[in-house]
Amino acid sequence: MSEQDIQTLLSFFKTLANENRLKIIGLVTGQERSVEEISSLLNLKEPTVSHHMARLKKIGLVDMRSDGNTHLYRLNSNALQRMNKDIFTTRQLSVMTEGINFDAWERKVLNTFIEGDQIKAIPVSRKKRQVILEWLVNKFEKGTKYPEKEVNEVISRYHPDYATLRREFIMNRMMEREGGGGVYWRMED
Repeated sequence: MSEQDIQTLLSFFKTLANENRLKIIGLVTGQERSVEEISSLLNLKEPTVSHHMARLKKIGLVDMRSDGNTHLYRLNSNALQRMNKDIFTTRQLSVMTEGINFDAWERKVLNTFIEGDQIKAIPVSRKKRQVILEWLVNKFEKGTKYPEKEVNEVISRYHPDYATLRREFIMNRMMEREGGGGVYWRMED
């Protein structure tokens, strides 16, 4: 093993010698997550998570892509496999997320955008908007067909822009509509 290989391995293990970084790797295994989401899930401050992400990115364990103003992180499994296939497999790392309450981030989004029973604003972020839409679509019974007017009335109880939210339901395959849009129903999960 060359001196450079030893230094790379040493840097790798020093970076991973932190419980929160190991948990972060488990969280970004198999799906992208933002710093804000990881912060909520691990109950850490966002600057702390950003610091950990920079360390993990430096050794090539995570990739980052931008989605508007949000940076999304995902495990770089090729780098992980190059370092050691036997010790840090994707399956073993996902075990690191045991004990994490995965509803924490959704609760934070709901607390931010819903006051009482009113949606204060429709989130710009696609992931946050999805949480709000899932909350709102639960106001409709599964297996029940609704005329458009009734869909608008139900949505209006929670937010005045019923047209946008009704369109979002269709685009996100949460609701289906018949023909020109006269009858709507909630999609099965």
